[in-house]
Amino acid sequence: MSGVLMKNIRKSYGATEVIHGIDLEIESGEFVVFVGPSGCGKSTLLRMIAGLESISDGDMYIGAERVNDIPPSQRGIAMVFQSYALYPHMSVFDNMAFGMRIAKRPREEIDRRVKEAAEILRLTPYLDRLPKALSGGQRQRVAIGRAIVRNPKVFLFDEPLSNLDAALRVATRIEIAKLKESMPNSTMIYVTHDQVEAMTLADRIVVLSAGRIEQVGAPIELYERPANLFVAQFIGSPAMNVQRAKIEKTGESTTINLGKRKADLPIPSPGQLAGADVHLGVRPEDLTIASNGGGLMDGRVNIVESLGEVTNVYLDVENAPQPIVVKLPGVQRFARGEIVSVAAQPSKMHLFNENGRSLLYL
Repeated sequence: MSGVLMKNIRKSYGATEVIHGIDLEIESGEFVVFVGPSGCGKSTLLRMIAGLESISDGDMYIGAERVNDIPPSQRGIAMVFQSYALYPHMSVFDNMAFGMRIAKRPREEIDRRVKEAAEILRLTPYLDRLPKALSGGQRQRVAIGRAIVRNPKVFLFDEPLSNLDAALRVATRIEIAKLKESMPNSTMIYVTHDQVEAMTLADRIVVLSAGRIEQVGAPIELYERPANLFVAQFIGSPAMNVQRAKIEKTGESTTINLGKRKADLPIPSPGQLAGADVHLGVRPEDLTIASNGGGLMDGRVNIVESLGEVTNVYLDVENAPQPIVVKLPGVQRFARGEIVSVAAQPSKMHLFNENGRSLLYL
């Protein structure tokens, strides 16, 4: 199997540049997920790897081979799209075998590969069925099986679960995770806007915004150490709470001033940061209710979302640009209009400078 290397990859449509100099190396055998909001360029970048979109500038390598001018059919890739794109008049077996038959592979090899892929994807009982007799999740597994039998260098997945309902998405996501375990040497690149898919499937996540890479790292690394405000608020649900604040230095102590309240905060190089205006970020799950008051901030309860396993409490806080969300375990009860005080451990706080770059982990 092969990795993928991108050197200063750019894509323009006329005078409009949509991919701005991507440099990225994906190791052989990695499962890498591209995430970002709609229009960030993640599907465009995937299609450039596949050869379905031309490269305006830069170099794309699959393995040791530069593929800029190589057609899709000769790149050694297999792609799974949002839509299943199955032939409705063909059986599951014939759908999975179609590409190999076009390539004029021997009948024995086709039979062996299709049966092996069907076994991996638990499709063996359905090989004689037509697609109309399958559920949405089973049809998507057939589309994945069609990719597997080609034995590609790289698997590409373009939001393959977006057309499934919530229950089928969970089930099929588990199937994809099992597929990766059964094919540890296969390189897989997966595009999604669903961060749950990204966090649970990826070895590494590539966070994209407006055609640029914001951060690359393991899922927990991005969650615990976001490089900037964009990543901090994109990874995690509900999004990280952010407020304006000022760093103050008094003697040996460094504090974060939120206006009416101050909190101790461990800061590297405090002398350089004293007096700086910053953005303070705290994840909803890292906030707690301070029963005796005197927390980091006070807020008035606006909305309470009781989800059973967690309760999200939305608070209106003075000088906060948007409601502050507190994510509490289990069922919690609050009255609308109630005033509560919230607290956070200093180790769970994130600081970002005026340009949105992290201060704690630079």
